[in-house]
Amino acid sequence: MGATMTSIRLDTKLADEAAELLGVKSRTEAIHAALREVVALKRFQKLMSRNAGKRSFSGLDE
Repeated sequence: MGATMTSIRLDTKLADEAAELLGVKSRTEAIHAALREVVALKRFQKLMSRNAGKRSFSGLDE
């Protein structure tokens, strides 16, 4: 993982709440975890959109 030091304006209360909710120890970890979640969600949404109506799942109604 590449890392670069950067300076941003951050809502510290929000970052602290995110850290608590995500179960991490620092604001940096909270930001990284939140970014991973957003990327995963967007990738999933794109996958679902691309395959809408093309897949069927058996066993759900059994």
